[in-house]
Amino acid sequence: MFLRLDHVSKHFPARAGSGEVRAVDDVQIDIERGQFVTLLGPSGCGKTTTLRLIAGFEFPTFGRIILDGEVINELPPNRRDMAMVFQSYAIFPHLNVYENIAYGLKIKKLSSQEIRRKIADVMALTELTGLENRAPNQLSGGQQQRVALARALVMEPKVLLFDEPLSNLDAKLRVQMRTEIRRIQQELGITSVYVTHDQDEAMVLSDKIVVMHQGRVQQIGTALEIYRRPHNRFVADFIGRANFLPVRVLDRASSMWILELLGQVIEAPGEEDAAIRKSGQAVLMIRPESIRLSPTPPNNEKAAWSGVVTRTSYLGSFIEYDVEIADQKLLAVRYDPAESDLYPVHQAVYVQFLPENAYLLPGE
Repeated sequence: MFLRLDHVSKHFPARAGSGEVRAVDDVQIDIERGQFVTLLGPSGCGKTTTLRLIAGFEFPTFGRIILDGEVINELPPNRRDMAMVFQSYAIFPHLNVYENIAYGLKIKKLSSQEIRRKIADVMALTELTGLENRAPNQLSGGQQQRVALARALVMEPKVLLFDEPLSNLDAKLRVQMRTEIRRIQQELGITSVYVTHDQDEAMVLSDKIVVMHQGRVQQIGTALEIYRRPHNRFVADFIGRANFLPVRVLDRASSMWILELLGQVIEAPGEEDAAIRKSGQAVLMIRPESIRLSPTPPNNEKAAWSGVVTRTSYLGSFIEYDVEIADQKLLAVRYDPAESDLYPVHQAVYVQFLPENAYLLPGE
């Protein structure tokens, strides 16, 4: 494994003066060479502290950080062969674009010819060619972020770290820049660790996502695994939107659970779980886009429930509905809706969902 966090914890003294706060609690993450891994979670979940531990700005209370076979716990940041792209860009206002990118190379005392060659290559890669003499205040936010990225890439680090680098950009530019970051990372094959609270960024950029909450890792997986097969309700609710319906567990057959949901028997996927078997109670997660509404009884054999629309929000490319069935409120989404898909408030509807896209979670 190229980069490993081996049961890493970081404790800080509590502000009240007694006790301590576990900002990072027994985190185990394995990152392969060339992977793009995103630490994702809400504010205060420990993701930024974890990144700072990797960078060397903080040192672990317990555990080991291993890079390319070497334990680097005690190494200062300048000896870790890493580079970071910061949220605030952190480019020097008194230096032009070329000088900003060249700064680290000059400290390494490379020859002028070598510096020019490396800068030309990285400016072409980040599409900054022609802006060499621009001052930072003459650049757009996206261009400044490209300069910060180029300055990190030109050092050819073993690991590239990103601390919420797109949070200061407007929404359209964020979408553009995350595409560019992924393109550059894949072209170079550089190992990258990225911190964000934006689930869309994480899903677009990552080979692997690490979902964190209260200092602990909740789940590690691909975007598809985390979205379709979350380990718990926190992950399901944080990644995308979800409906949670209480169910009674009847049995398990092959990889499917047999459940009673609102008076009807259905099957749904989920991990084998002794606690679910013992309690007989669980929660079924259903994504809004997996719910189907119709004004007339469906002519298929799938389970259906009668409901009433309580909210309709037309948003052009999709439409949202709140629907009540048997005292339960559901969020349903229909993409690319036709006029016939538009149901007014108080409309009686029949509700179905795709059981193969639902997922059973332990009751909480």
